[in-house]
Amino acid sequence: MAGEIPDLEAEVRTGTGKGAARQARRDGKTPGIVFGGDKEPLPINLDFNTLLTRLRAGRFKSTLFNLKVEGHEDVRVICRDVQRHVVKDLPTHVDLMRLKRTTKVNLFIHVEVEGEEVSPGLKKGGVLTLIRPEVELVVTAADIPQSITIDVSEMQIGDNLTISSVKLPEGAKPTIDRDFVIAQISAPSGLASQSDDEEEEDTAADEVPTTEMGPPDGE
Repeated sequence: MAGEIPDLEAEVRTGTGKGAARQARRDGKTPGIVFGGDKEPLPINLDFNTLLTRLRAGRFKSTLFNLKVEGHEDVRVICRDVQRHVVKDLPTHVDLMRLKRTTKVNLFIHVEVEGEEVSPGLKKGGVLTLIRPEVELVVTAADIPQSITIDVSEMQIGDNLTISSVKLPEGAKPTIDRDFVIAQISAPSGLASQSDDEEEEDTAADEVPTTEMGPPDGE
C-alpha cells in the first residue's frame, strides 16, 4: 500500500432484497453492504466497471480503502467477501467491513529503500533487486503504516536482506512465519559472466586427464 489510502466511492442503495439488487446490476452497479463499527449496516451500490478494474488489479481483499458515500462520513473499510456469478465469474455482491481502531487486518505495506548512495555493494557496481516491493503484515487499524523502510547502507555484493533485519511498526508482524528475503545485491551482469567463464575454465582444467606412462619396452 503505497502513499495515501485509495478512495472507494459508492452510493446508498435504496430498497432492499433481490429486486433492488437486480435493478442495481441492470444499472451498471454492483450491490454491497457495509457493516461493523458499532453502526447499522449500510446497503450501497458500487460502479461495476470500477470494481471490476480493482478486482483484476489484485489484492482487493487485503487493501484498505477510504469509503466515500454521499451524506455519510468517510470511513476506512476492508473487503470481507466478493460474491461472483457462478458461470461468468463477475462480481455480484460485495461485503465491506468498517474498521475499529483495535481491528487487526492483513495489508500489503509498501517497502522504501534507504542507504543506496553509501552501499559498498552498489558502489562496486552491484545491482539492487527488490524481491518484495510490498510485504504483507498483520497491523492494527489505528496504526497502519504507509510504508516500511529497509537500510542497504552496509550491504555488499551477494548480500541478502531479510524481514528479520527490518524494524517493523509496533504491533505489526509478517503474515509469513519464516525469515524471507526482501532485497538483495547481486553482481553486475558483466562481472557475473566473467566469474562463470573463470569457473568453467577451472572446471575444464580439473577435468584434463593425466597420461600414465606405460612400462618400458621389453619389460
